[in-house]
Amino acid sequence: VQLQASGGGLVQAGGSLRLSCKGSGRSFSSYAMGWFRQAPGKEREFVSGISWSSGSTYYEDSVKGRFIISRDNAQNSVYLQMNNLRPEDTAVYYCAAASLWGDEITSYSGYYYTPDYWGQGTQVTVSS
Repeated sequence: VQLQASGGGLVQAGGSLRLSCKGSGRSFSSYAMGWFRQAPGKEREFVSGISWSSGSTYYEDSVKGRFIISRDNAQNSVYLQMNNLRPEDTAVYYCAAASLWGDEITSYSGYYYTPDYWGQGTQVTVSS
């Protein structure tokens, strides 16, 4: 069972990237899913989450209005569209699947309930 993240890269400030995370080995359709990031020397940060039905989404304040999370349960995948990227978005981004986040995704979900599965991380670098 694994989550495979992709789509990272180097982009100039103001640019866009789309991260993808595909699950294999089991269905993640009943799991909430999300994206975390970790910059060098900083704590891991819960960036965005989405419930199993896509009925609830969460965004960390600094990415609201710029990032969009979505999922396709038929493809066993979750996505993060990142627009208007800033240098402070530079980090390794990790996707995750969580069975305990429930139907209402909040910051509490990501920080209190450890995900069951993690992807391997994809580097996003935003140049100024």
